Amino acid sequence: MQDAALLVIDVQKAFDDPAWGQRNNLNAEANIADLLAFWRAKQRAVIHVHHSAEVATSRFYPGNVGHEAKDEGRPLPDEPIFKKLVNSAFIGTELEQYLHTHKIEKLVVVGLTTDHCVSTSVRMAANLGFEVTLVSDATATFERKLDGIHYTAEQIQAVHLASLNDEFCQLTTCSAILGAGS
Repeated sequence: MQDAALLVIDVQKAFDDPAWGQRNNLNAEANIADLLAFWRAKQRAVIHVHHSAEVATSRFYPGNVGHEAKDEGRPLPDEPIFKKLVNSAFIGTELEQYLHTHKIEKLVVVGLTTDHCVSTSVRMAANLGFEVTLVSDATATFERKLDGIHYTAEQIQAVHLASLNDEFCQLTTCSAILGAGS
């Protein structure tokens, strides 16, 4: 992972709103902070993606508190931030061009939420030819209901990680990266 960029997706205060419901992996942000510290100490590329809504009532609207980065995922002044309007970090942004320009071929992905922007971005990154590693315990999601059936956040997380692994990315954990020191 020495030449991989850390891609931090949507670590924003909007996800602190209780209206989202129950969430899994309450340690995701702490793990993201640990990985950011590790990447920065190694002077490796860190790239941020933030969701920006066009509707003023959205939690993600620029200027609203929810649009702000959480403390654990706050970008440093020299780290690029790509603003997106949709789930994919690659649609409507210059992220792909940035990665090619900087000769970045490998991504380690963390962020929120696993089943939305993280999954969509991982899938697109793989389809665009990037080698992707997803840090399973540096992602999280929320419970969902469909046709009267309640799916826990843990169920949603597990299904999405299982569908991404070996097809669009390789899964790892924060401790595996930090423990390897790579």
